[in-house]
Amino acid sequence: MLRLAALVVLFAMAFAAWLWWDMRAWRPDPAMYPEQGALVPASGADVRFATLKAVGAQFVYLPLAAGASGTDAPGGFADRFARAQEAGLQVGVLLHFDPCAGADAQSGLFAQMVPRDPDLLPPAIGLDRLADTCAPKVSDAAVESELMTLINQIETHAGRSVILKLTPAFQERHSTATTLARDLWLARDRARPDYAGRPWLLWSANSALVTEASEEPVEWVVVQK
Repeated sequence: MLRLAALVVLFAMAFAAWLWWDMRAWRPDPAMYPEQGALVPASGADVRFATLKAVGAQFVYLPLAAGASGTDAPGGFADRFARAQEAGLQVGVLLHFDPCAGADAQSGLFAQMVPRDPDLLPPAIGLDRLADTCAPKVSDAAVESELMTLINQIETHAGRSVILKLTPAFQERHSTATTLARDLWLARDRARPDYAGRPWLLWSANSALVTEASEEPVEWVVVQK
């Protein structure tokens, strides 16, 4: 029995190691998902956008963080935005929703940093943070109200509907996929996500793809046909 248990543990460890190694380079079959791209790291890690395109990305989403400015340093949002466009990638912007902050400040940052350009991809709003750590406390109803205000403000600026990048925790708390009729961006490594209860447009299929295009892993994203 001890030998059998040891073999089971050894097999499990070997499988976990293989899965970790395989996921470093795994991408969905392009025959099934011909449109593929990436969400680059939110840190200041260097991203070589021409290389990202060469390894198969057709589009890229850039995270927009609080504190970004139009004159930020190399590696910041404005610099990345310009270099991604120069590389010939389709470019979109992801703004992470902060439930502890008002919608006006967040949409103001988006309007300041993101030009009105019909060639940009639809803007995305990241819904991953819950209001549990907000001080003062923020009710779920207030979070949902501010989110709707933010959506309306960003859509007015961009001239098109937003995509909601929805996590399981946020969906469980707020039932966003049910209450808001917007395209969804879901995430689950390797397996097709189903936690929203309805079809999605974008799927983050590998949260940590290792590629020579970036100092840090990128999030590999595919489009539902």
